[in-house]
Amino acid sequence: MWIPVLVSGVEPLTSPVPSGWWVHLCPILGVVRTGILGGTFDPIHMAHLHAGETALYQAELERVLFMPAGEPWQKSDRVLTGAAHRLEMIRLAIADTDGFAIDDRELEREGPTYTIDTLLSFPETEELSLILGADAALGLPTWHRWEEVVDRVSLLVVPRPGTDAREVQTVLPEAVFLDMAVLEISGTEIREMARIGEPFRFLVPLAVHDYIEDLGLYAESGGDDMVGGSSDQEEGS
Repeated sequence: MWIPVLVSGVEPLTSPVPSGWWVHLCPILGVVRTGILGGTFDPIHMAHLHAGETALYQAELERVLFMPAGEPWQKSDRVLTGAAHRLEMIRLAIADTDGFAIDDRELEREGPTYTIDTLLSFPETEELSLILGADAALGLPTWHRWEEVVDRVSLLVVPRPGTDAREVQTVLPEAVFLDMAVLEISGTEIREMARIGEPFRFLVPLAVHDYIEDLGLYAESGGDDMVGGSSDQEEGS
């Protein structure tokens, strides 16, 4: 699969670029069905990838953007792993995967980031779907300008243990639950396992596992995730 690329402040490239590269979508393309999977991705893990794949096919999206958070306002008390490491782990995880790409626009903004600002940075012709865990969806009314978020996107919800789908749909009747396996994986748990030397090989892609191990990345834990564990965030924002 080939996709055009527009990097901030640069004219769109005319030559084909393989999917999985860092992208900002080109507004001249017309209507594009895009899913946004936000989070700190500290680290990215199998639950994130399964959610992205399921959304891609069930919602008939053209692509899913993995969008690492900059300074999420609801996580101001957390220290995240450096953006360069989180980006590299995403790159390793989605390499050569059709329909998956990285979007780093939230990392480019200074200060706290909000989902509504991110959504408004896309052209109006873009059909956006926001992919988020059920627990995060239940907390969506606490987000900054959340009504505008709901007006701008379709909501694709990842089932989470302990969160009742009926409760979510009472709050967000337009939300669509993805039909998928529930993978109870947490970035918090992975970081702790890496810190104390417990095996976590099959919770993340092999390339991500090796990156963490080779760098001793989680000698000190920090951050959190969106889909696969307890979260107190406005997911990728």
